[in-house]
Amino acid sequence: MNVNLQRNWLCFADGGFNQYHKKRRSNVTPLHSPVDDTTMPKRTKAEAEATREALLDAAEVIFLERGVSRTSLEQIARQAGMTRGAVYWHFKNKSDLFHAMLDRVKMPLRQLLDDVEDSERPRAPLESLHLATLHALERLQRPRSRRVHTILLHCSESASDVDILALQDQLACDCYETMVERFEEARNTGTLTATIEPEIACRMLMSMLLGLMHDWLRDPERYHIGDVGPRMIDTFFACISPCPATPTSPA
Repeated sequence: MNVNLQRNWLCFADGGFNQYHKKRRSNVTPLHSPVDDTTMPKRTKAEAEATREALLDAAEVIFLERGVSRTSLEQIARQAGMTRGAVYWHFKNKSDLFHAMLDRVKMPLRQLLDDVEDSERPRAPLESLHLATLHALERLQRPRSRRVHTILLHCSESASDVDILALQDQLACDCYETMVERFEEARNTGTLTATIEPEIACRMLMSMLLGLMHDWLRDPERYHIGDVGPRMIDTFFACISPCPATPTSPA
């Protein structure tokens, strides 16, 4: 018996079969090993961003199918073809992921107002607000925005890990503060009819827009919001303006 066979036989005879094969297996390189962001610190910024976007895309799909409260991070990871560790590499928890998903389509009114401003010809307060609401309606019809706002308004049942009501309240509060400023400017410049207070005009417009969004997203096939929405908005601004004017929708 040669030296190697003697060594192996003694290993088995001493009850060391498991230890022997454990040592042998530790020297074998697996053919396929899972890829996980948490084990790849050298990933490029572009690759990391692509992974993050893929997880957010997957979250949109699962939230829309199952609702927020009935969706787990593991389900989102599987939808994206990744591990749960990859999710935690990019997001602290489900709430953090939900906020990031919303940020991709969020439409702050101040930003919408900036988008429609004309640097060569300053717009009147109601004119810029009119154009901004038309712009918001146009953006709502984009596929991603439509999906995420459907999730926010119709697939976000009470969930302990995501405070949906607090989020909706914050969005409404931010919108109100910006909108009421424009209505107050309009009153001070005489472009808001004297029979309507700025706060009331603001509540009327917010209620109309939220009601329109909620109704259309519940069943988008019932009517074309790109046709009905602008007509409602135009009618509202015509009613509150001493000199009605219908601005051209932004390109």
